[in-house]
Amino acid sequence: MESERRPRLTPAIADVRRAVRSCIDDLAPATTDALLLVALSGGADSLALAAATAFEAPRSAMRAGAVVVDHGLQAGSAAVAERAAAQARALGLDPVLVRRVDVAAATDGGGPEAAARDARYEALNAAAAETGALAVLVGHTLDDQAETVLLGLARGSGGSSLQGMAAASGILRRPLLGIRRSTTRQFCTDAGLGAWDDPHNDSDLYARVRVRARVLPVLETELGPGIAEALARTAEQLREDSEALDSMVEETIEEICEPAEAGIAVSVGALAANPAALRQRIIRHVVDSEFGVSLSRVQTLAVARLVTDWHGQKPLDLPGIRVKRDGGLIVFTAASTPL
Repeated sequence: MESERRPRLTPAIADVRRAVRSCIDDLAPATTDALLLVALSGGADSLALAAATAFEAPRSAMRAGAVVVDHGLQAGSAAVAERAAAQARALGLDPVLVRRVDVAAATDGGGPEAAARDARYEALNAAAAETGALAVLVGHTLDDQAETVLLGLARGSGGSSLQGMAAASGILRRPLLGIRRSTTRQFCTDAGLGAWDDPHNDSDLYARVRVRARVLPVLETELGPGIAEALARTAEQLREDSEALDSMVEETIEEICEPAEAGIAVSVGALAANPAALRQRIIRHVVDSEFGVSLSRVQTLAVARLVTDWHGQKPLDLPGIRVKRDGGLIVFTAASTPL
């Protein structure tokens, strides 16, 4: 039985356990016996994470369980999920939940990868609410982070995408963002754990797989080793910059905004006095917080031109909102509201 194995402490096992221990220390629950859930697919990353959490959690007076999400996208997916659940139980995790999700129902036009991700996160959040878990640990690695940054760069989707994945996002925690995928595989080998290889991870139908199998290896060959680590460092630095700018927006926003009929208005002078990066972030923040609308860069720049390039333009009709300049104010209203 896997629960009876006591593997020697190899470098890979030590590295993964250390990463999990740091995550647990950061959580620092006020009470003992708090529950951590591990999102377990049965793959090497999540299996190494589950084993390390099973080892580390009791040493911090915490409990460790698992939630296995069956996406139902492949023949035999239920058997794969049950195998992962059996591995979790053998590692001593309790409770162990298996949840089957309807990926098709979760799609919003973002493609099958996005639909599967949305369905998975919905199931993880529901499992945490059901069990009262303090956090859900997911097994994204440094390699996943590098792939995310590279995909964001290729799409030209700006700093928010280049930040990659956050170590903490709501109830989710990603302890392994500093750990290479090769290390989690070595962990499983050293610990005698049989990891499942998802066939989707070898399918070049998916952009992420093409980046993993083709693009990153070419970059490593042509530019030298350490590309994945460099991309991950870039994500970390951009996240720090973004958090600083967000903090500046939060400190500024109440002073430069005022209520408007069926909407909100922002001072033209205040927007003009700020550098472009902060001005455009303020615009996006106002629109998102007041109307639940995410502006693209093109749309944001169109609004900004009402401040920086004003020559009597007509109101802007954007998805969900209308924007006009009224004297010294930029006025945002819901799209259905006449201006």
